[in-house]
Amino acid sequence: MVFKEASSSSHALPIIAGDPSAPLLGLKHGSYLSSQPKTFANVFIAIVGAGVLGLPYAFKRTGWAAGTLMLLVVGALTYHCMMLLTRTRRRLEEEVGFSKIASFGDLGFAVAGRVGRLVVDLMIVLSQASFCVGYLIFISNTLTHILPQKPNKLLSLAALFPFQLALNSIRSLTLLAPLSIFADIVDIAAMVVVLGVDVNTFAHRQPDLVSFGGASVIFYGLGVAVYAFEGIGMVLPLESEAADKNKFGRTLGLSMAFISALYASFGAFGYAAFGDDTSDIITTNLGHGIIPLVVQIGLCVNLFFTLPIMMNPVYEVAERWAYGKQYCIWLRWALVMVVCLVTLLIPNFTDFLSLVGSSVCCILGFVLPAAFHLRVFGPEMGWIGVVSDVAIIVIGVVFTVSGTYSTVMEILFSVKV
Repeated sequence: MVFKEASSSSHALPIIAGDPSAPLLGLKHGSYLSSQPKTFANVFIAIVGAGVLGLPYAFKRTGWAAGTLMLLVVGALTYHCMMLLTRTRRRLEEEVGFSKIASFGDLGFAVAGRVGRLVVDLMIVLSQASFCVGYLIFISNTLTHILPQKPNKLLSLAALFPFQLALNSIRSLTLLAPLSIFADIVDIAAMVVVLGVDVNTFAHRQPDLVSFGGASVIFYGLGVAVYAFEGIGMVLPLESEAADKNKFGRTLGLSMAFISALYASFGAFGYAAFGDDTSDIITTNLGHGIIPLVVQIGLCVNLFFTLPIMMNPVYEVAERWAYGKQYCIWLRWALVMVVCLVTLLIPNFTDFLSLVGSSVCCILGFVLPAAFHLRVFGPEMGWIGVVSDVAIIVIGVVFTVSGTYSTVMEILFSVKV
């Protein structure tokens, strides 16, 4: 679901009705709270997105056993850090006396003042813009694959650019929000079709597979896994919508376990079906039949129309910083231009997923939740709790630096480091 990473800071801790800065899935006045099944589904929608299509290629690089292990470890750690955020929010609201904390940015402000909000806002801007770059890479590479003229990336982006300027000029998300239903249907349909083709292909082909790809690709695989599970910015709005907040952790855990198993199956079957021929975008392995063509076109249309939604948090923060929360079409167009220019520099879809996962997603998903939790609970935690938070922070920072360097070298020089 393409909304998965869309989370933004609200400008003040109380939620104001009609405030455009409120989280996309935030609780609105008079709305109904979510049952456990609905919360389970909402978590699935918030986490699962187009990045899943790069998992088979990541398994090709890391090996099927190593890839599965990485996904399970990252999924468990992501769940743990999500729960750190919810516990930190509850403590600040219930015992310290802060007004309602609606978003990740609000939590950063409550914990560390303006610096905390600035760091969260910066990471959200970088992550959201990066996700949009990934969308454009997917669209341009897919067009090259399915069109008989085989247009290069520059021609594809040049054709898309005027339409994206128009879509990104729309002020309100209300006009674009209904596309989320289409996005969900297309994403799930794509996964079902790909899994079906994978199983059928593996039954007839059964290529040689690698279990462990070696130490040189560990950071690469972890980066893709972190990207696949990114969605931590939505955990606070999702908890706010839960009818039984005492059971939210259990529901979240079940949903994350299901997603982990789904990811592992999708990555393993995709790699098992095509072996060394597995493409960076698995849908390009499906051939040129009518069903694969419809799936690929549907995914392109899906990402094309939801890109402005993903850019909305970027505009919110940029316009707040530069124009005092005022709408500025020229700023929006300039940001679209930057996203398109960056897209031209990145040839491989899954390589870029690894880069984003290793950098901003790692900071958002691991470092900041553990740091905020440590700052709020540190004085009263035992040594095990302190060591746990510090270990997550240290590992997250080391992985951010090492994984980002490794993936950048992969992109720039096409060598394993």
